[in-house]
Amino acid sequence: MSGYTVAQLDQIDEVSDGRCPWRPIRQHFGIMSFGANAFTARDTGDRLINEHDESEEDAHEELYLVQQGRARFELDGEQVDAPAGTFVFASPGVKRTAFAEEPGTTLIALGGTPGKAYEPSGWEFWAPLNPLYEAGKYDEIADRGAELIAAHPEYADLIYNLACCESLAGRKADAIEHLKLSIDRAPRFRSTAANDSDFDQVRDEPAFKELMG
Repeated sequence: MSGYTVAQLDQIDEVSDGRCPWRPIRQHFGIMSFGANAFTARDTGDRLINEHDESEEDAHEELYLVQQGRARFELDGEQVDAPAGTFVFASPGVKRTAFAEEPGTTLIALGGTPGKAYEPSGWEFWAPLNPLYEAGKYDEIADRGAELIAAHPEYADLIYNLACCESLAGRKADAIEHLKLSIDRAPRFRSTAANDSDFDQVRDEPAFKELMG
């Protein structure tokens, strides 16, 4: 079996969670030690990176490379011109976004949490379902999500997200079963679920209370 893989960027299909589409480099190559994605703008002015500050618990530091074209970064309110070949590094807490200054501008993004081993969440697989979540189509997500986690059982985040949608769809037994499985895989989800309104419909169930300890 070969220890390397080669691909052109356009051989990696774009995915979207309803915001900026991206190419999931990490997922394509099966990388498990760091996050890697690519973003390509079709037109001048297109947003390349959603505005965020990476200030959550698993806050990532991120390194961006303008692979082609020209980008305009906004970093804590300051604008940075970034032609092809420019690296931009942003620490956790820095509010960031980027826009294309030329059609076809492409960014490569690498990220990880300082001082912590990288844990892939599998968000790339869940992203196509996120617009359905935003639209409140929880039954449809529950149906498709079960097949998704069967194909990718290694991602606790996928299982947790499925449990959320099953709860919102009124599938209480399924929600609690998958929530338990996600907690078994990643104990951090116990405290997350305790304060997650997606589980309000099952919060009074004895099995849910038992999971919360």
